[in-house]
Amino acid sequence: MNLTAIFIVGIVCWAIVAIIDSVKDKSKDKLSSKQAQTYESEIASLKERVSVLEKIVTDEKYDLKKQFDDLEKDKVA
Repeated sequence: MNLTAIFIVGIVCWAIVAIIDSVKDKSKDKLSSKQAQTYESEIASLKERVSVLEKIVTDEKYDLKKQFDDLEKDKVA
């Protein structure tokens, strides 16, 4: 698996955890329903983005395209 892809997935997961932690901290102050809906929609969109990133990174064509790009870089250099 590509190291860059691992970093991307890690950063997105870190963001999700940070949002969840902030929601938990603010839940002590009783979030308004509007704020809760905002957080829920943001978390849902982040989960969707992580899913898309996972599909891209684990796709065989992604690795093949990277290998072709690396070969082209070696030709030019």
